[in-house]
Amino acid sequence: MNDLNFFKRPDFERDLGTRIKKVRLLFDHGLQIIWPGIRSKMLRVDVVFPAMHGTFGEDGSLMGLLRMAGVPFVGCDLFASSVAMDKVLTKHVLAAEGIPVVPYVWFTKAQWDTDQDVLLKKIVALKWPVFVKPVHMGSSIGIAKVRQHAYLERAVEVALHYDDKVLAEESVEDLIEVTLPIMGNDTMQCAAIERPLNKTEFFDFNDKYLSGGKKGGGVNSQYSEIPANIGDELTKQVLELGKKVYATLGCSGIARVDFLIDRSSRRVYVNEVNTLPGSLYHHNWRKVGVSGVELVTKLVALAEERFAAQQEIIHTFRSEILQKSGGPKVSG
Repeated sequence: MNDLNFFKRPDFERDLGTRIKKVRLLFDHGLQIIWPGIRSKMLRVDVVFPAMHGTFGEDGSLMGLLRMAGVPFVGCDLFASSVAMDKVLTKHVLAAEGIPVVPYVWFTKAQWDTDQDVLLKKIVALKWPVFVKPVHMGSSIGIAKVRQHAYLERAVEVALHYDDKVLAEESVEDLIEVTLPIMGNDTMQCAAIERPLNKTEFFDFNDKYLSGGKKGGGVNSQYSEIPANIGDELTKQVLELGKKVYATLGCSGIARVDFLIDRSSRRVYVNEVNTLPGSLYHHNWRKVGVSGVELVTKLVALAEERFAAQQEIIHTFRSEILQKSGGPKVSG
């Protein structure tokens, strides 16, 4: 993992599968890592610090595994992770709580295959231009901003290449985009509101991860305004909405809430929630006096605090139904 050149090789995945010995995980009264060999080495894990984005790492799958193993882990739990990974489900939950989101249409691949004409009419009825997105992907992968109806079907097909569920939503054209990192369990601590200063049509993968180059101090360090200069009223709205979103989704540990602000109407919309912010947004936390080391130790402490609280909850119910059952009948 310390040799970056290994991962720059085009065939590194093949070598991982053939030359590198796989470790085993033992879920028996806690989590243990076992290195195979003549004299296998075993290490008990005290706390897990997830650093896996996307499918299986950020969507709640890993968190469910760690819950079953009975080990503390940093960041959001299973339920918040699975909801936040689904952009449509996030909008459903937030809208039910009166939290503003932009108008949208969503559908599955099966629905697109059978009711394409109906869905196209619903999307066309939105205020244009529109964004077309794979519902479960992150880092702006597979997203297209569509300005003309002629390009809509192609944008949907691209999104369906990455996912079986697609979201089409209205674009906020006179846009101020801001993001808010939040840390905590029941008590929340907000970092500074951050405003990306990208110059492209929308904030894509290259803007997020490649534009800073080797001189960058982490994701976002080269292209953002911290704190965002959006005025006291909008700052207050973003902070209040951010904390409400965090609580509504049941986030814990750390998360980042992204907002869209219509500059002309001053309306604030919640865009999405990231439960595993890249680089933990340490550059932002540093602006409010939280060092990188302190950020990590705080997150570990929050993981242990949540784990201890969960141990007080009874997850099983003992019933006498088996004792009362008559069992199999034996004929004489």
